[in-house]
Amino acid sequence: MVTSVIARRILLTALAATLAGAPLAARAQQANSNGTFTLKVQSNIVLTNVVVRDKKTGELVKGLKASDFTILENGKPQKLATFDFQSVDEAAVLHENSTVTGKATVADLLNQNFAAQPAALKDHRLIVMFFDLSSMQPEDVDRAVQAAQDYINNKMQPADLVALVSLDTSLSMDQDFTADKALLLRGVGRYNGTEGTGLANGSEGGDSSNSADDASSFTADDSEYNALNTDREMYAIREIAKSLERVDQRKSLLYFSGGVTRQGIENQASVRAATNEAVRANMAIYSVDSRGLEALPPVGSASTGSLRGTSAYSGGAMQSKLDANFGSQETMATLSTDTGGKAFFDSNDFAPAFQQIQHDTEAYYILGFHSTNPAHDGSYRRLTVKLNRSDVKLDYRPGYYAPADFQHQKTEDREEALMEQMRSDLPATDVAVYLQALYFRLADNRFFVPISLIVPGSQIPFLKNGDKDKANIDIMGQVKNAQGIIVGNVRDTVKLALDQAQQVQRKNIQYSTGFTLAPGRYHLKFVVRENQTGAMGSFETDLDVPDMKKLPLKLSSVVLSSQRTPDTKKSTNPLVRDGVEWIPNVPHVFRQNQHLYFMYEVYEPSREKSATPPAPSPGLTRRPSGAIRVLTSIEFLSGGVKVYETPLVEADAINTPDRDAVSFQFDVPLTQLKPGTYVCQINVIDDAGGSFSFPRMALMVRPPAAPASPATPSAQTASATAP
Repeated sequence: MVTSVIARRILLTALAATLAGAPLAARAQQANSNGTFTLKVQSNIVLTNVVVRDKKTGELVKGLKASDFTILENGKPQKLATFDFQSVDEAAVLHENSTVTGKATVADLLNQNFAAQPAALKDHRLIVMFFDLSSMQPEDVDRAVQAAQDYINNKMQPADLVALVSLDTSLSMDQDFTADKALLLRGVGRYNGTEGTGLANGSEGGDSSNSADDASSFTADDSEYNALNTDREMYAIREIAKSLERVDQRKSLLYFSGGVTRQGIENQASVRAATNEAVRANMAIYSVDSRGLEALPPVGSASTGSLRGTSAYSGGAMQSKLDANFGSQETMATLSTDTGGKAFFDSNDFAPAFQQIQHDTEAYYILGFHSTNPAHDGSYRRLTVKLNRSDVKLDYRPGYYAPADFQHQKTEDREEALMEQMRSDLPATDVAVYLQALYFRLADNRFFVPISLIVPGSQIPFLKNGDKDKANIDIMGQVKNAQGIIVGNVRDTVKLALDQAQQVQRKNIQYSTGFTLAPGRYHLKFVVRENQTGAMGSFETDLDVPDMKKLPLKLSSVVLSSQRTPDTKKSTNPLVRDGVEWIPNVPHVFRQNQHLYFMYEVYEPSREKSATPPAPSPGLTRRPSGAIRVLTSIEFLSGGVKVYETPLVEADAINTPDRDAVSFQFDVPLTQLKPGTYVCQINVIDDAGGSFSFPRMALMVRPPAAPASPATPSAQTASATAP
């Protein structure tokens, strides 16, 4: 039996540094305040590139006319509105304007000032080299830079126009489109030796069976960071595609990355949105794994210690490494396949990627049409291109997603639009949405899954009404089991009325809800709509609720929080303790003047058979069998070195009898930790049962936003609650 919504709450939380990349996805929308009206005319044209080659010789077929082609959308003929032929053999010398250099933003591409005459771009290749420095280690950057330099020096053709874009702490255009080799060499040279953040390929869940038994094994659980980091990468691709949308020629994005993680909470909506925007902009993505060909020894490399457990001898370690490597390449392969490009993995020679781009854009026809299907339903529409001769082979993109929009509608029409977005394969990304899902056991076959949604306050247009800023948002959520059956629903309209002094533009709006689920695999999708402009955002991900009967140590999710609020309702929500509700910190970013709260539970701890049970305590229910002994502490590591550890806490009794659990709560003041990124390891040992777990995760500490009030000094020691 599955029930849904247990509780819901709207809160304002401090804006996390990890969300600094969110403006990549945001586009400000402001209504005219002077009473004037703006007339907007939309002309949606669908462009597709067609490469025609002789079946026998493979030679390009030139000289075809528009009347030779027939194009169908979902089997229905379409009328060609535009037709063009591009060939690099016919490229003329481009008279460039002064190119953009330095740390300009990618928005400068919108000016399209890289050519004195835009028409002169005809018959040129437009290539964007995108270096994702946030996912690459220094040696990865070196390989990518060397490959780019070799292409520029030896293989770049007169028809090639190249732009340089990078993503590190922010997205920047380092060199506008140019054929000047000196400028390009200078631009790529800036990346050489750049240090990557190294957060893109962390681990999840704290499984130590495949890690070395030394200090090098401290790998952060980056699943929360990775969700936001991957969103930033996908939003960056979307922004690059949008900036080139008005250029008809085929664009090629050469994407250098050290792998895009698929672990933890993964926003599949942002991946599909990036794909759709690239298709709309007529841009093919060529993904290159800058790690090259990696050796994956099952027992570890010479720089690491021996592995724990028996996974090195059972094949488990090898399988785990192969799965992790494949998972980091899967998103890149999807981007390339769905946009008409190609992916290049497991090779130290990146030259074929450049050669493939030149081969695919040597000569092609551009067909454009206005779809006869006016519906903006976000559905996938399959394209079929035919030629009035049979001795040729056609290469073209197989389809595209129709646009999805929101118009002024009645109440019932708005509800239907929300339902359509929930059913649509096309994600909504006009409003950035982030999600965290946890789990706590209620009984043997029932788990409470608290869900936290975050929407940046800067993306919600508030209307001033006296001394209040008002807005309202619609939230719809759905949970499906492995068979695709809906087992949980959420539908809520939240009205916000906030004091202007709260500065909502600098904060996040956090919405909390929850489901009761049985162990198994589920798919979650949430849609958020702000009702001032109708802009929507969606987030969907897979969720695994574990079957704890098979686990030697039964541990809940670890909640990190910086905020606790009073809760007067009698709720079964495990996040409510002693009349106080814990608000999860989704991005794991804290300030030094805040407290860092930890909460987690151990279920059915083992009991000592020979030990004498401790004397009963007033108000505490004990089982008649032997005593328990659960030990726990929390370590903070920076650069592999332990910088702080909480006092060891020992539990000898069940303190949450309704769930047969030992609940631990820690309060760690952050004034003693310097600003930076830390690996946090939670040590949990069931001494009576001989089992243990060491889940790890990443967190970031930032300087205080404002000096702490003298009236409320911060404590200097960590406190914990345990039986």
